Amino acid sequence: MNGKIYTDSEVGEVKLVRSVRARRISIRVHPVKGVTVTVPCFAGYDSGLKFYLSRRDWVIKTVQRQKRNICDCVQLDPEQVERLRAQAKEYLPSRLAFLAAKYGFVYNRVTIKHNRSNWGSCSTRGNINLNLNLMRLPVLLADYVLLHELCHLRYPDHGGDFHNLLETLCADNLAVTAAAFRDNPSMAVQAPQAYRFLGELQKAVSSSRSSRPVSYSLERAIRCYRLG
Repeated sequence: MNGKIYTDSEVGEVKLVRSVRARRISIRVHPVKGVTVTVPCFAGYDSGLKFYLSRRDWVIKTVQRQKRNICDCVQLDPEQVERLRAQAKEYLPSRLAFLAAKYGFVYNRVTIKHNRSNWGSCSTRGNINLNLNLMRLPVLLADYVLLHELCHLRYPDHGGDFHNLLETLCADNLAVTAAAFRDNPSMAVQAPQAYRFLGELQKAVSSSRSSRPVSYSLERAIRCYRLG
């Protein structure tokens, strides 16, 4: 691979690569591919390394969180699958119906599936498939998948209109969730995983340079999880 390698005592190998498409220096932390710093052609590798070091604490925390999430994802036995399936059938259709009604979507049918290919899908006939593994995710991440599939009812591709709509809905859902925790402090004790993820997401959004910071941060977060 073209580029340079910087060895971090805690993170391991950090790959610095140049891209003709990049307009700014960026860092990607992937649970399998590791840490990659992308540098525009007009910038030097030294600038990329300096940027990485300025964000090193964030990278370390992200790597640790990804390892924790992946370790939590073990091969599910048949009993665990059926338990998740029962929980998913009870929760996901009603949650999807709630979000659809709130944001003005109408779908045909929802089906709960167990596969390793995707978290959800939406057909041209308006049928939505949801993976029972969504029950393993923080609520905001599961909502992200549900909103993603609902947006496909209006925009079947992943063009600009689709992403703009998804960003609007995810930002509203984040604001509603944050307000719920703020107005009901006991929720942090009752749902510690959701509260912890909310804080992590808010930090990621505030530091994001993306034009769609909420949906972008959610998309990055879901990559830390593997389908079981």
